[in-house]
Amino acid sequence: MRRPRFWNLCCRTVGAMPTLVVGMCVLRKCLPHAHDKRGHGTRRRSRLLILGVCTLLPLLASAAIAVERFPPPDFSDHILPSITTPPSRPEVWEYVDLAVLAVGLGLASWLAIMKHSRRGLFALGLASLLWLGFVRQGCICPIGAIQNVSLSLFDSQHAIPWTAAAVFALPLLFTLFFGRTFCAAVCPLGAVQELVAVRPINVPNWLDQALGVLAYVYLGAGVTFAATGAAFVICRYDPFVGFFRHSASVNMLILGGCFLVGGMFVGRPYCRYLCPYGAILGLLSKASKWHAKIPPDDCIQCRLCEDACPYGAIREPTAAQPAAVRRRGRRRLALLLAVCPVLIVAGFWLGRQLETPLARVHPLVRQAERVYQEQTGEVQGTTDASDAFRNTGRPAGELYAEAARLRGTFRQAGGWFGAWVGLVVSVKLIYLSLRRRRTDYQPDRATCVSCGRCFWYCPCEHAPRPS
Repeated sequence: MRRPRFWNLCCRTVGAMPTLVVGMCVLRKCLPHAHDKRGHGTRRRSRLLILGVCTLLPLLASAAIAVERFPPPDFSDHILPSITTPPSRPEVWEYVDLAVLAVGLGLASWLAIMKHSRRGLFALGLASLLWLGFVRQGCICPIGAIQNVSLSLFDSQHAIPWTAAAVFALPLLFTLFFGRTFCAAVCPLGAVQELVAVRPINVPNWLDQALGVLAYVYLGAGVTFAATGAAFVICRYDPFVGFFRHSASVNMLILGGCFLVGGMFVGRPYCRYLCPYGAILGLLSKASKWHAKIPPDDCIQCRLCEDACPYGAIREPTAAQPAAVRRRGRRRLALLLAVCPVLIVAGFWLGRQLETPLARVHPLVRQAERVYQEQTGEVQGTTDASDAFRNTGRPAGELYAEAARLRGTFRQAGGWFGAWVGLVVSVKLIYLSLRRRRTDYQPDRATCVSCGRCFWYCPCEHAPRPS
């Protein structure tokens, strides 16, 4: 039965609440800051304030009061499925989206590396949120393209469009040259979290490093389920795409709302601790040719950049260590190198034991289990999936054989997933045991998203340059 119009209105209103939160944060950031004693940019912020009001209020109004203008017929025995993907668009828009992505990456790299412009990155992030987020409904997504690439690599029958492959590869290419400028102001998921970060606090380093492992584990899970054809879990559990499309389950709306509320106090929680694409970008950013950095000749070590960074990406100078401490560090490193193969093998074995719960993610395995339970009388009644199988006229033995084959596939995939988790944990422990020498403040290339906050607070950036 079709849901009542009042229920649709309530769901759309709940979906519009994050838009209101983002709008309030935008207006707050556009107002003059109390610590800005130079008085510069007040008129520019006022104009940006008016632009933000004129832009966000129509979005909020349309999301809150929009209902079906022409409601579908009321079928008493049919449940209308919710739309999970935006309708298809002409092919020309794929080229437009790719061009917009390339221009955005180039502009973000120029603003971060050359201009050191926090205002420019903030404005570009707002534009990316409006276009790639609300207008394009988050559909041009390098994050979700991880799954398309994984499925095409492991399934020869799946062909990935070249535009989707380009959307996946283009931010990676820019990261190799300019660091994580995609995260700075192009990704709509990062932009919406950047806008709500009004009172960020510093997460303790031990907790930040521990939670950072989750993104690599999530990356392994996303690749595993996509490669086996089970599910695209990265897209299914995207916490913000439901807001962009104004259509999501209540649970996903609550999850996205929790990320936005938490993002007011912890800078970009999804980007830092869960985003699988961010995990890849962090690795590539370590080898970037150019990156936003603190010039050592101009740095007066006032620590304002370290205090302003909500992501813990500023590394302070290190002090000389006694010889005894260095020897203990080398012994600890040797022990971790010896333990690394043990963790990988243990992870491989444990992953193979997860064959059953991993296989149940695949809809065909769940269908086979349900048909078997109905045949043996373990459950009463039928489901849509079991009725659909019986309507095909296929024997149940074929379904059981296909499910058994998938279980074997997931046994192997689970082993490699467990080995990946063991490798991630080992590399993280080895990374933390390494001692690096720094004589000045430097951004950590893996965690720095080139947001420009350090430029905003750095007094050397605002000092007059000699002519």
